[in-house]
Amino acid sequence: MTWKTHLPTVRGKLLIDEPLAPFTWFRVGGPADVVFLPADEQDLSDFLRALDPSVPVMAIGVGSNLLVRDGGVEGVIIRLGKGFNTVEALGDNLIRSGSAVPDAILARKAAEAGIAGLEFYVGVPGTVGGAVIMNAGCYGSETVNVVKSVRVMDRAGVVRELSVEDLHYTYRHSALQDGEPLIVLDAIFEGAPDEPEAIKARMAEITARRETTQPIREKTGGSTFKNPPGHSSWKLVDEAGWRGKPFGGAMFSPLHCNFLINTGEATAADLEGLGETVRADVKAKTGVQLDWEIKRIGRAG
Repeated sequence: MTWKTHLPTVRGKLLIDEPLAPFTWFRVGGPADVVFLPADEQDLSDFLRALDPSVPVMAIGVGSNLLVRDGGVEGVIIRLGKGFNTVEALGDNLIRSGSAVPDAILARKAAEAGIAGLEFYVGVPGTVGGAVIMNAGCYGSETVNVVKSVRVMDRAGVVRELSVEDLHYTYRHSALQDGEPLIVLDAIFEGAPDEPEAIKARMAEITARRETTQPIREKTGGSTFKNPPGHSSWKLVDEAGWRGKPFGGAMFSPLHCNFLINTGEATAADLEGLGETVRADVKAKTGVQLDWEIKRIGRAG
């Protein structure tokens, strides 16, 4: 794999054959051929322009909704961090957020600026980039309701701006998941005016509800399956008998059984194997198809 010995010069960091488990909430998975930690947007653009165009690339945030298989990942994993984590209120109930900003931080910054409508992000694990890509949401609100425009970078290092209409949002899906790989740099969100204290009170309610109903202190990846039309995934998993049932080092949480958890020594194969087993069981018992919400990448071990 000669391209790994001829990587472009960067101002950030290049990590060769780097284990990806520490980069994900599940804490499982094999190594990436290369992990790139760009210093900023220009560093990322220069790297992509100079990198062999045949090398696959994928950007990640904090890995909250990501299952990396045990065999690792081919190509370059781009981990967006410091250079992509600024938040700025723009006036007129608009706020710009970098893609590496945790969703909960965006919610808090919006509240401080008296911008309502983004409270639900305090209950969404992960970062803004992932939320924009997958139309993340909870408790009746979704990204499509508040995002106004998104700046992305293509595989050639070229920046472009997309409107919300360009993203073709549906339930937990956007056009950013299809076609050419595009890296989210930042996004502009629009809310409505309200008193900061009133907004913060609503956020506190969401946080309290989440802490009592979700296993947020476990090694998890958030919601495992999308809700099929007319159904709740957790109910289907529960009724099929999989709440708290061990499968290697994996199980569906006894607290919320749409949350797949690493009980301590799970492999990615345990976690994915449990998910696939449950999908097949639910399909056989109910005829309902469960689709993964968690993104699974890489080679089997």
